[in-house]
Amino acid sequence: MMHRKFKADQIFTGKGMAPAGYVLITSPEGVIIDLVPGQDAGENIEYTGHLLTPGFINAHCHLELSHLKNQVPPGTGLINFLLDVVGKRDFKPEAIQAAIQLAEKEMYDAGIVAVGDISNTTDTVETKKHSRITWTNFIEVLSFSDEKATERLNEYGDVLKKFRSLEENIQGIDHIFRSNLVPHAPYSISPLSFQMINEATAGQVISIHNQETPDEDELYKTGKGNFIRFFNFFGKTVSPFPVTGKSSLRSVLPFFTKGQTILLIHNTFMPEEDRVFAQEYAADNGLDIVYCFCPNANLYIENTLPPVHQFLAEKKHIVLGTDSLSSNYQLSIAEEINTLHKYFPDIPLETMLQWATLNGAMALKREDTLGSFSKGKKPGIISLDIDLKPKRLL
Repeated sequence: MMHRKFKADQIFTGKGMAPAGYVLITSPEGVIIDLVPGQDAGENIEYTGHLLTPGFINAHCHLELSHLKNQVPPGTGLINFLLDVVGKRDFKPEAIQAAIQLAEKEMYDAGIVAVGDISNTTDTVETKKHSRITWTNFIEVLSFSDEKATERLNEYGDVLKKFRSLEENIQGIDHIFRSNLVPHAPYSISPLSFQMINEATAGQVISIHNQETPDEDELYKTGKGNFIRFFNFFGKTVSPFPVTGKSSLRSVLPFFTKGQTILLIHNTFMPEEDRVFAQEYAADNGLDIVYCFCPNANLYIENTLPPVHQFLAEKKHIVLGTDSLSSNYQLSIAEEINTLHKYFPDIPLETMLQWATLNGAMALKREDTLGSFSKGKKPGIISLDIDLKPKRLL
């Protein structure tokens, strides 16, 4: 068997930069054989340019919203964004499917090897069936009232069954599926619905949109604020949720007690006291907390970014996502890194690369095969030029 040998100006292993002059050796299919000094690598070495990295992990995406690219204006704030998204329904099924297929290809070409993908429907099933990407399907529940909690959980349970049926049919293929229920956000899940999701997700990886706007905290602290406009769309004149006097995170995180890994998505307006609370609650209750940043979407919707330096100083488990094409101009983790570098130029590139590779693989429980150039893994091999434009090699 002829091995492939890759050399670059720098090789990022998933944990840090390899010593200068090292060569990555793989099988023809991309399984990592070794990483060795150049003098020990032999002949037929391929020079690939500026930087080699394992394939990227997109920890948060909404592939099924790809048909909304350029359909929702930027900079309007989360409430207006949500109203725009839920109000746009007049798209033909074939247009939705075509957009999903293009977006999946865009991610593959951009070096993304695994995705934590939000699905409210079964629209992405056909594309994922033939995809070369590894998918963790987060079947996202929206359930405003306790009275309809069982009905809504059954509806999303039917979506989950469709994904799990596909999962059973493709075990053993490279793009292994995993699918489970997740809550959408504190502003869309009733207390009983949270309790039911907790029971259904013991030990699983789940996600929840977190503190993407200050209005989330206002909703739980006072029962008022701009979210009332959002509820008006669904025929409600007041908040359907209890007033706790606490932040949204403090109000809903205690519903989870079953050893879940919880990806908190966005965290744009998450204060220090809530970060401390989240870590202490997780430690006391056997949970793992992961913080997912989607910087281009944050800028698109709220025109601001999370306090990234604070999360980094606190040694949080950080991963990266793209969100959807309704809130982003592209689905590229490399572009998320470029944006972070623009606004936080002092954060080392290798730190952000680890967020995008090994950290993401660990968050989605894919580190056995993805995320680093460790022997025996098949993580994908991506070449980045000086501007971080990605090229997939394997």
